[in-house]
Amino acid sequence: MKYDFTTVVNRKNTGALKWEQMYEWNENVSDDVIPLSVADMEFKNPPEIIEGLKDFLDDAVLGYTGPTDSFLAAVVDWQKRRHNWEIKKEWIMNTPGIVPAFYTAIRAFSKKKDGVIIFRPAYYPFGSAIDDNERTEVNVPLINQDGDYTIDFEGFEKAAADSNNKILLFCSPHNPVGRVWTRKELEKVAEIAVKHDLYVISDEIWYDFVMPGYEHIILATVNEKLQDKLITCTAPSKSFNLAGMMVSNIIISNEETRKTYKNALEIVRGNMVGTLGYKSCELAYNESEEWLDELLKVIETNQHVVKDYFDKNFPQIKAYISEGTYLQWVDFNALGMTNEELEEFMHMEAEFFTDEGYIFGEEGSGYERINVAVPTEALKEALDRLGKALRARI
Repeated sequence: MKYDFTTVVNRKNTGALKWEQMYEWNENVSDDVIPLSVADMEFKNPPEIIEGLKDFLDDAVLGYTGPTDSFLAAVVDWQKRRHNWEIKKEWIMNTPGIVPAFYTAIRAFSKKKDGVIIFRPAYYPFGSAIDDNERTEVNVPLINQDGDYTIDFEGFEKAAADSNNKILLFCSPHNPVGRVWTRKELEKVAEIAVKHDLYVISDEIWYDFVMPGYEHIILATVNEKLQDKLITCTAPSKSFNLAGMMVSNIIISNEETRKTYKNALEIVRGNMVGTLGYKSCELAYNESEEWLDELLKVIETNQHVVKDYFDKNFPQIKAYISEGTYLQWVDFNALGMTNEELEEFMHMEAEFFTDEGYIFGEEGSGYERINVAVPTEALKEALDRLGKALRARI
C-alpha cells in the first residue's frame, strides 16, 4: 500500500474524546489499549491534507471565513464523481457538524410535541435531538432477522399517516447496524414520505464507506418529488478522519426549504465554519481519494478479522459484516449478561472499549458497536485480550 495504515498513534493526553472517555471508564487501563468506541479513526490523516494545510498556513489569515468558489467546486465535483449526484453550489449550506445540522432541521420543520420518526437501533444523537427540542420520538424499530435488518414499511406507513408526525430522521448507510439501503428500499421510503408530506432529514455522513458488492444511492436521486422537503447531510469527517475540523455540507435543492433552514441556522449562529475546515474538506475531495480507496480495503479486512475471530473462538457471539460504515454490530446476547454486567465486563475485565448497544435504543441491548478503523494488528490484540477475559468468565 502507498499509505500508512499500520502505525499506532497514542492519543493519550491529546484531548481525544474517546480516549478521555476510556480513562473515565477505567482509570487503570493498560497503556497499550486503544478504544474502539466513538466513530473517529485511529489512523493518521491523509498526508495530502496535512501537507496542503501546512502550505495554506504559510500565507493564510485565520479570520472569519466563508466558502470559497474552489471549496464549493470540490464539494460539487465529489458528489458527481463519487456518487453520481449532480448538485448546484447554491444548494450547499455549511454547518460545524452533522449533529447540529439535524438539531437545527428538527427545529426548522416541526413544532414542539410534533412527532419525529426514527428507526431504532439508531445513532444515539437522533434521540437526543428529538428530546432536546421537545419533540416526540416515534420509533419504528427495524426488523431484525438473525442480523439481517430491514425497514418495517407497514409500521413506517402507519406512523407517517399520523398528521402529528412531521419528520423522518433517516440514516443512510445505517448507523449502527451497517445496512446500505437498496434502491427499492429507498424508493419505498421516498414514496411514503411524499405521500404523507413528511420532511426527511437524510444523514448520509457514511456514504463513502460501502463494502464491495454494495452501492450507496443518494436518497435525493430516487424520487424528484421528495426533494422539496429533503435535507441531505454530508461531510468529509468520517471519510477522511476530519471530525475535529468541524465542517459539514448540508444540501437542499428546494429554495423555500433552504431559506427556512438558513433562517433557523442564523438564529443560533450555526452556519459558521472555520477557515481550516473549509480547506481540509477541499484538500480531502481534490487530493485524497486514493487514500480513501486504500482505507476501504483495510476496513474490509478488519471486518473479516472480527467475524472470523468470533466464528472460530466464540461462535455463540455473532459478528456480522457491515455493508457500510467502519462500525461492526456484534451480538453478545448469548452470554446472558445484563447491559450493566456486559459493560462492566468489557471495561474492567476485558479492557475492550466499544459503544454499548443499549445507547442506540432497547433494540441494541446485548450488542456492542465496534469501531474497526484501527491498525489491523492492534485490532487483533484487542480481540485476543477480549478472548482471554471471555475464557476466564465462561
